[in-house]
Amino acid sequence: MRNIDHYIGGGAFVSGARHHDVFDPNNGGVQAQVRLGSRADLEKAVAAAEAALPGWAATNPQRRARVMFNFKALVEQNMEDLALLLASEHGKVVADARGDVQRGLEVIEFACGIPHALKGEYTQGAGPGIDVYSMRQPLGVVAGITPFNFPAMIPMWMFGVAIACGNAFILKPSERDPSVPVRLAELMKEAGLPDGILQVVHGDKEMVDAILDHEAIKAISFVGSSDIAEYIYSRGTANGKRVQAFGGAKNHGIVMPDADLDMVVNDLAGAAFGSAGERCMALPVVVPVGDKTANALREKLVPAIEALRVGVSTDAEAHYGPVVTAAHKARIEQYIQMCQDEGGELVVDGRGFTLQGHEEGFFIGPTFFDHVKPSFRSYQEEIFGPVLQMVRADSFEEAVRLPSDHQYGNGVAIFTRNGHAAREFAARVNVGMVGINVPIPVPVAYHTFGGWKRSGFGDIDQHGPEGVRFWTKVKKVTQRWPDGSVTGENAFVIPTMG
Repeated sequence: MRNIDHYIGGGAFVSGARHHDVFDPNNGGVQAQVRLGSRADLEKAVAAAEAALPGWAATNPQRRARVMFNFKALVEQNMEDLALLLASEHGKVVADARGDVQRGLEVIEFACGIPHALKGEYTQGAGPGIDVYSMRQPLGVVAGITPFNFPAMIPMWMFGVAIACGNAFILKPSERDPSVPVRLAELMKEAGLPDGILQVVHGDKEMVDAILDHEAIKAISFVGSSDIAEYIYSRGTANGKRVQAFGGAKNHGIVMPDADLDMVVNDLAGAAFGSAGERCMALPVVVPVGDKTANALREKLVPAIEALRVGVSTDAEAHYGPVVTAAHKARIEQYIQMCQDEGGELVVDGRGFTLQGHEEGFFIGPTFFDHVKPSFRSYQEEIFGPVLQMVRADSFEEAVRLPSDHQYGNGVAIFTRNGHAAREFAARVNVGMVGINVPIPVPVAYHTFGGWKRSGFGDIDQHGPEGVRFWTKVKKVTQRWPDGSVTGENAFVIPTMG
């Protein structure tokens, strides 16, 4: 049995008797065990980080950027091995796993430009002989707690910018698919990162609470469910930490009567069912405006859904693979039954799907409901699986109101040929990320990512300029170089710039 250990101080660290099984979702078997750490293990990681931090923080940004350039090259060289490893633990198909790694690399590319991103502000002559300038400095030892659904992308979103800014980073990845985060840390060392600057600790709630409570950890970034995000934010900020905590989602796709329905169907197939729907930016709700639009869309959508190929992760022809665990599969099937019991019309039922030779795998076929109502609990909550719900809207106003009133506010998309409708929708909808004829509106790495309402706790988003803000503190300097000594009564008066 393969053991997955902590990565502390530049190498594998073996500690503790508690383990968590890591499954192969394609066949349901246990392929490895990951060690679950304790507060004592975190103490070792923090000590190593504190020892390495001064030297790394004092390294000039250009040299830190060179490490990022080296890391980018190494990840690209190891892309196929990383994708296969990721797919074997998560269940997403290999092509999707490559995309997971690549989207993380795009933030690393942004981090390669850290010398420019860290430049402060400068005002010459703010007062008589007085100049004012600012500088961005690292926070110190920081941490990230990441989910199972993007075991490469989200860790790189966090540690890429944090480390480039001069911090030491402790990563606590999901115990469901922990191998890729450890491999990324190994590649960072190979790229030239000093030991102790990027470390990986594994664990459950005990480790999470240890991170939240440790006085040496200055900031925490989290992605996961909304209830846990709220807990992370509340406990972390109560302990004086800077916290960004991103939660769940129920993203809507609004389909206007003038939309290109062939394009919509193609986009929905990928956005709703890609990665088995295990994405916080998936599109699990489609909102056609008017029954005519809804009926026409349904007529095209059903055969497209029925034609989707579900297969093992290494099947190059598969559109998506299994979900991550048997427990998650059971949870999704409970939501399917719930929606049916609430009165939703089950048009395509993905339950009972099996794959010959992989009968014990965690597979669910694509599922589609029509006539779902906003009052349904299955609509109000995040399913996080290959389930698409159609909620029919009578008007544009109702289509704006549905995602705006929902408890989640991560992403939304509108499909239309009407520029005025798109502009009006983007301005009015109460959601953090908007796509116009773009089904998964994840911003590029040099912009920022983050949702609203119960999709995001904290006021600073991830990566891009907001990421630099989150992982640094600003020091403001007011300087004067007088010709003579500072004496007299003016020395006791608060200075002004007049």
